[in-house]
Amino acid sequence: MEGDTLSSFGNGIQIDNKVVQNFQKSFVQVQNILDHNRLLINEINQNHESRVPDNLSRNVGLIRELNNNIRRVVDLYGDLSSSFTKSMESSSDGDSFTGTLHSDTKKRIRSS
Repeated sequence: MEGDTLSSFGNGIQIDNKVVQNFQKSFVQVQNILDHNRLLINEINQNHESRVPDNLSRNVGLIRELNNNIRRVVDLYGDLSSSFTKSMESSSDGDSFTGTLHSDTKKRIRSS
């Protein structure tokens, strides 16, 4: 992508800012879901320990929400993996690239 700004990392990797922003956005989403899951688990444990019938009934919905959140995290990580794989495949196609990785042998990393 011409004209896009590159982010440089200490290890010599340069990646298109759009790619970095997409990764950061996904990781923030994952972290928010995991933080919410922590709260759900705490509430589920408190309800379980209370042995109050209404609280135990509430746990059914909380556990469903927890399971759905876990599915969302898995999907987000799957999307990240797919996006990264596509960017790596594109770099091996000989297209222009938006970043370089310097090591013993030069490798190219391309964003999608």
